[in-house]
Amino acid sequence: MQKKSFFLFIVVIFCFKKLYSQNLNLEIIGKDTTETKLLNTYNYNKTLTDYNAITIEIDSLRKTLFKTGYIENRLLSLKRTNDSLFTSTIALNTKYETITLHYNSNEIDKSITDLVSNDNSDSHFTIPFTSTESVLNFINSEIAKKGFPFTKLRLSEIKIKDNKTLEANIVIIKDKQQRGLDKIVIKGYEKFPKSYLKRFLKIKPEAIFNIEDIKKRIQTLDNLRFANTIKEPEVLFTNDSTQLYLYIEKTLSNTFDGFLGFSTNEETNNIEFNGYLNLELNNNFNYGESFRLLYKSDELEQKNFEARLNLPYLFNTPIGTELELNIFKKDSSFTTINQKAKLYYQLDAKSKVFLGIDTTESNNLLDNESAFNVDDYKSRFYILKYDFENRRNYNRLFQVNSLVNIEAGFGSRDLNNTTEEQTKVSLNAHHIFNLNRNNSIFLRFNGALLTSDSFLENELIRFGGINSIRGFQENSLTATLYGVLNTEYRYKLSNSIYAHSIIDYSRLENKITSQNENLYGFGLGFGIITKAGLLKFNFANGKTQDQRFKFSNSKIHLSLVAIF
Repeated sequence: MQKKSFFLFIVVIFCFKKLYSQNLNLEIIGKDTTETKLLNTYNYNKTLTDYNAITIEIDSLRKTLFKTGYIENRLLSLKRTNDSLFTSTIALNTKYETITLHYNSNEIDKSITDLVSNDNSDSHFTIPFTSTESVLNFINSEIAKKGFPFTKLRLSEIKIKDNKTLEANIVIIKDKQQRGLDKIVIKGYEKFPKSYLKRFLKIKPEAIFNIEDIKKRIQTLDNLRFANTIKEPEVLFTNDSTQLYLYIEKTLSNTFDGFLGFSTNEETNNIEFNGYLNLELNNNFNYGESFRLLYKSDELEQKNFEARLNLPYLFNTPIGTELELNIFKKDSSFTTINQKAKLYYQLDAKSKVFLGIDTTESNNLLDNESAFNVDDYKSRFYILKYDFENRRNYNRLFQVNSLVNIEAGFGSRDLNNTTEEQTKVSLNAHHIFNLNRNNSIFLRFNGALLTSDSFLENELIRFGGINSIRGFQENSLTATLYGVLNTEYRYKLSNSIYAHSIIDYSRLENKITSQNENLYGFGLGFGIITKAGLLKFNFANGKTQDQRFKFSNSKIHLSLVAIF
């Protein structure tokens, strides 16, 4: 008896659950077969949970029909065909293809309507009916950009113009007074340089308020090393003022970069070391300034000292300045002192143009009889430079995605009371091509050219090493013209580790030695983010076009970039 009761209980529960979970089907037809076929092209839910969901789905479909031009569609009936099927009949009636909108030219400029319609005048324009909503939203946003953020648009006096066209008037409801930006409040990094608000972000108090434009400008902070946004900007509206709140934080942007290299001397078979230190300080005085100090010494007894100071937006103007000092000493042969002074204008968040002067003085440290093509000289160039840098500060491994640096100098060299016209050009550019999340290709080209009727050994362009063609000693190559193509296939193992290949090619021309040859560099490397910073390891072997591969020519380079 107990077993039968338990079995009956299970059957009742099963049937109740089945009845409770039974879905309802919906079929929507038109008043004829043509309309039914059209309705079947619309994607609506045909299986629903209850009657209320059915009515909601029918209302949703009718709104969609209205937006597509069937503004006269009507619900004729909704019947229950059987226990699980409901049939709804909708009459589509006439479909209107276009609508003519009349507007006041004092409120809507014709330049705006030119963007949305090819059939327009100073008082009206015609558009496809299906784009009515998007066009009105666009016009509303354009009016809001002019300082009317609370503008509302609606259509009035909608009527039939002909069998396929409607017409209506655009009614605009907006504030009587145009809103300007009265105050900017910075939260988080209160000492953010005010000149960067005005010149870099180009957000100024008393400017016409445009929140969409402000959001776009705030995104340019991603190209700054020393600041980024915490969250979206907010606006406080009162009856007589508009206040903008920016949420910015100061980021660590000082860097210390160094590397240690070692190789085998072919003559002595001893291990030789070389390296450099590169210190860069950014925005330590909350002015946006930067200072770089570089000292390099290599196994060829070459020493290089460089200092560079960048001061943006002098006296709150759009003009900045960059000052450079470079001292180069080649063993006991010669020294060269180079000085540059440039003014620059920031075109946008990523681009700058420079104009300045470049002076060089070189001294021969050897007796004239023993010095081969080395002599005292002075030179002066007027330089024009363009910089482009696209940063991705959120990517700790590869922060600079694209870079272009072009510099051209036109001037002369004074040697033994004679003056000779000279021109020099340099280019440094790279870009990372992201194939997917973990794979990318890095391409970099750098090169330089010096044109003159005659050349001195101590004025030639020097290159080679970890920042040029890898597998060669630092600054061991001299040229009057050279170009280097660096390629890397990079595979990111995680957000803090990557490995890469090294395939470098260089073309070198030296008119003093009549040297004209190709150079190659091959190797492997990896980078890893440690607690101290970004550690890079490169193993590369360099060879000339007529030289056989020799393992002892391989170079190992270690570099560490610490951010503090």
